[in-house]
Amino acid sequence: QVQRVESGGGLVQSGGSLRLSCAASGRRFSSYVMAWFRQAPGKEREFVARVSETGIIAGYADSVTGRFTISRDNAKKTVHLQVNSLKPEDTAVYYCAAGRIYGTSEREYDYWGPGTQVTVPS
Repeated sequence: QVQRVESGGGLVQSGGSLRLSCAASGRRFSSYVMAWFRQAPGKEREFVARVSETGIIAGYADSVTGRFTISRDNAKKTVHLQVNSLKPEDTAVYYCAAGRIYGTSEREYDYWGPGTQVTVPS
């Protein structure tokens, strides 16, 4: 089983940046697709970004394309989400997830972290 713990969230003004990190345990980290999802208050959890097992292929939700960058370091068993040009609508709890399918549905991911809060005041 693989466990994840997110970090790096916080309160940042509009236009600011954060670097979210997810540290994983388990021996098969490099076998998993990694993704970030987020859930805003009163809304369903939504896909943000995904990265393939090798880190070569990445995909993003339209709402974050050009502002967010996902990356991974298999040797360190970590995945990062660089979030730039933050907007109030980016306010959410951000979750790291691992799965076997390069998908955008939360049903395709098996392991989840507890989340880290990102707040961008309006």
